[in-house]
Amino acid sequence: MIKSYIDASTKGNPGPSGGGIVLLGEDIYEQESFALTQLTNHQAEFAVFSHLLDILYKRDLHTQTILVYTDSKILAQTVQKDYTKNRDFKKYLVEIQEKLTNFPLLLIEWVPESKNKGADHLARQGLQKALQLEDR
Repeated sequence: MIKSYIDASTKGNPGPSGGGIVLLGEDIYEQESFALTQLTNHQAEFAVFSHLLDILYKRDLHTQTILVYTDSKILAQTVQKDYTKNRDFKKYLVEIQEKLTNFPLLLIEWVPESKNKGADHLARQGLQKALQLEDR
């Protein structure tokens, strides 16, 4: 089983954004922070989840049971319901739905921010990377 904690950080709305991922499993403890483009805070959450799916698939971890924890209720509810009315989220949901066909058992669950501090810290680091890229 793989557990992952994900979060996004955005300055402005929309604005430069960053993402953070913590991966936990047998013989796995990894952290990643990365810059994203100009996004709204919700779009950034979807982008981080999509990036996580890419990482899991490329590392051939997609066949395991995967639990994803996010402090974004909108992301968790949209993925759980497999539906959104929001036009800003539709393209992300379609992309995520396509990727999820490769995952036999992936569950996404909302957690309070207090339970997602590691991913939050990494997302803030990712935001700093995005801000540095903008200053160039």
